[in-house]
Amino acid sequence: MKLRGRNKVSAEFSMSSMTDIVFLLLVFFMLTSNSPNALDLLLPKAKGKSTNTQNVSVSINKDLEIYIDKVKVNPEFVETELRRRLKEVEKPTIILRAEQSVPIDNAVHIMDIANQNDYKVILAVRPK
Repeated sequence: MKLRGRNKVSAEFSMSSMTDIVFLLLVFFMLTSNSPNALDLLLPKAKGKSTNTQNVSVSINKDLEIYIDKVKVNPEFVETELRRRLKEVEKPTIILRAEQSVPIDNAVHIMDIANQNDYKVILAVRPK
């Protein structure tokens, strides 16, 4: 008498669950990786003190008034005033103090002036 078992073990291997896991990992790494078009910016830290000495301080308040060393300056004459004050300085440095509500365009304008004249710019932050 021949007895046959009703339960046969299948020798096949299903790859569908492994494919799902690999696909999910691929999507995860694509979303979390850095894009090649992204800028790697070094933002200023709020702790510690800067060892750089400032030559000129440029402040922009919430009313978009620009002050150079606590003297109000017309926005059209900011570049000429900075050139006048920094013309004989060996390593000219500007510390930029902009209030939190100031649009970024105004701060970038000062940074652009500094870049055109090879001035170093330090963005002031408040301590935490």
